[in-house]
Amino acid sequence: MCGIALIVSGVRIDLLHLLPDFKSSLPEVEQVDQPVFSFDDIKAALLRRGPDNFGSKKVLLLLKSSDSSKKEEIISLFNADGTTNRENSCLHSSRIKNDCIPSTSGVTSVQSNDCILGKSVAELLFFGATLQLRGTNQVYQPLVDGYGNLLVYNGEIFGGIHVGSNNNDTAILMDALGRCFSCNCQGDKKACYCTKGGQNSVPELLSKIKGPWALIYWQDSSKTMWFGRDAFGRRSLLVHWPTADDSRFLLSSVSPPLSYKKNLGVNQCSDSLPAQRVLLALKESVKRRITLERMFQTTANEVRPEKFVPVAVLFSGGLDSMILAALLDECLDRTYEIDLLNVSFDGESAPDRISARAGVKELQRIAPSRRWNLVEIDADLSDLTSETLHVMSLINPAKTYMDLNIGIALWLAAGGHGWVDRGVSNNHNEGHGRSMYKSEAKILLVGSGADEQCAGYGRHKTKYRLGGWLGLHEEMKLDMHRIWKRNLGRDDRCISDNGKEARFPFLDEDVIRTLLDIPLCEVADLDQPIGRGDKKILREVAWLLGLKEAASLPKRAIQFGSRIARESNRKNFGSNRAANQASAGSLVIHMETKFT
Repeated sequence: MCGIALIVSGVRIDLLHLLPDFKSSLPEVEQVDQPVFSFDDIKAALLRRGPDNFGSKKVLLLLKSSDSSKKEEIISLFNADGTTNRENSCLHSSRIKNDCIPSTSGVTSVQSNDCILGKSVAELLFFGATLQLRGTNQVYQPLVDGYGNLLVYNGEIFGGIHVGSNNNDTAILMDALGRCFSCNCQGDKKACYCTKGGQNSVPELLSKIKGPWALIYWQDSSKTMWFGRDAFGRRSLLVHWPTADDSRFLLSSVSPPLSYKKNLGVNQCSDSLPAQRVLLALKESVKRRITLERMFQTTANEVRPEKFVPVAVLFSGGLDSMILAALLDECLDRTYEIDLLNVSFDGESAPDRISARAGVKELQRIAPSRRWNLVEIDADLSDLTSETLHVMSLINPAKTYMDLNIGIALWLAAGGHGWVDRGVSNNHNEGHGRSMYKSEAKILLVGSGADEQCAGYGRHKTKYRLGGWLGLHEEMKLDMHRIWKRNLGRDDRCISDNGKEARFPFLDEDVIRTLLDIPLCEVADLDQPIGRGDKKILREVAWLLGLKEAASLPKRAIQFGSRIARESNRKNFGSNRAANQASAGSLVIHMETKFT
C-alpha cells in the first residue's frame, strides 16, 4: 500500500492483437475518460495518499540489430529516478512487428560487437508510493532485481506465498516473480517444455495470493508487461487504453484531479454449525489483517504506545460493523483503544448516529475492559464544495450521484476528523464532555462484501420472490462478479486518499469459500421478515458474539444511514420526491452541475 502507476509512450499498442474481442467489448477494467495528465499530476495524486516514500523509474526499450543475423530484438535500459479485469493482462513486446510499432526519431548509438542499438521503441515510466505496514526494513518502490525485472505493488499477502513476520510483502513477491519461467508460451503446457521444471507462470503465482493486491510487473527476459488485480478488485487499478487523442497506455491506482475531458458526471445442516464455521473464518480473517507484527515497526514508535490506535472500523452500529468491531476486540491486544468512525450529515438525528451510539453501549457490555472511541464525524454538504470536486476525481470513472454520496461519506470517515463524547464512548467513569479527536489509525476495517454474499439487499428478496433459490443465486453471483466495478475500486481510492488502508474481512478468500460451501438456505431465509431472514447466517454469528440487539438490525446503506443522500437530493433536485422521480441514485453527474 499506497499506490502505483505506469505510463507507456512511444509505441502503438495493437489492441486487436492483444485482445481479439476488443471490437465487441472493452476488457473488464475501470476505464478512465481520456487522461491529459503528466508525471507531476500522477505524483501529486499518489502523494495525497500519505506514503512513507515515493519513487519512479524509467525503462527505455531500444532496437538491437546484428549485422550477422540481420535479426532485430528489443533490449531494455534503466534510467535512475524517472523524475483489469481480466485477472492478469499482458502486453508483449519481445518481437518487432511493423504494423504495431510506428516510426519514431528515437536515440541511436554506435555499433559495438557486431550489434547496433537503434531507435527507441518505447518508454515505460513506473511510479511507486509506499505506506509500509509490514517488514522491519524500509522498502522503496519501484523494485528492480538483478535480472532487470521491475515491480510496483500495492497490496497485502495474507497467504498463498509465505511472508515472515519481519519480511515485506513486496520484496518477497519480487523474489517469487523472479523465479517464474519467462518463455512466451506463458504456461501453455502443450506447446512448451518450460513447465516441466516445476516453475510457475506469472498468472499461476499471482493466483495463489490470498489478500488484496494490484501490481505492474515488467519481466525483462520475455519483454512482457504484466498488470492485474486480485479477483475482487480490492485494490484500485485504473486503465486508459490508447486513443486518437492520447496514444499513451496508462495504469494508475487513482485518477488525478481534472484528468478528464468528458463529463463526469439444498441439504439441511444443523442450526449452529454453519454460523460457527463462518465465525471462525471471519475471526481468522480479522486476525490476519490486524496482527501488529505485520505492521512496519516505526508506525507504533511515532505515537506514544499508550495512545497508539492501530486499527479503526468504519462504523454505523449496524450488523456488519458490529461483527467486525466485536471480532477486532477479540483479536487485538486489550492495551490498545479502538476507533469507531461514524459519519452523519444530520447530527445526532441520523439513523447511523443513533445506531452507532447504541452499538457502542452493546460493545461495552460484551467487552467492558476495552476503550472504545466513537469518533462522531459531523458534516454539512453545503460546506463541502471543494471537497466534493475532489471526491469526484477520486470516484472517477464512477459518475453517479450515488457513487458521489458514498465516496464523500467514505472519504470523510477515513479522514477521521471528528468528536469523541466521553459520555458515550467512556465506560471507565473518567468524566464526560465532547472533545475534538482525529483518528491516527492507518488500517480501516470495512464491511464490504457482506451484503453481496449473504443476501442483504432488498432486490435479493425480489429476485427470490420471482425466481426462487435459483434466481437469488444468480443475482448474488452477479453481485460478486461486479463488486470490483461497482464498489471496491471506488472505495479504495476514497479511503487511501487519506493515507489509510482499507481492509475487507468479509472478502477474505477463506471467508468466501466458507460461505460458498454452506447451502444458500442456511445463508439466508428470505421468507422471513427484513431483519431476520436477510443475512441470516451473519445474524447467527452476531448472536454467538453476544450482539443480540445488533442481530436484529435491518440493512441500511451508508448514503441513507448518514443522511447524505437526503441532503444531496434536496440540494441538487429540490426535494427527495423530485430526486426519486428523476432516479437520482443512478443519474450521471455532468460538468455543468454546480456544487455551491
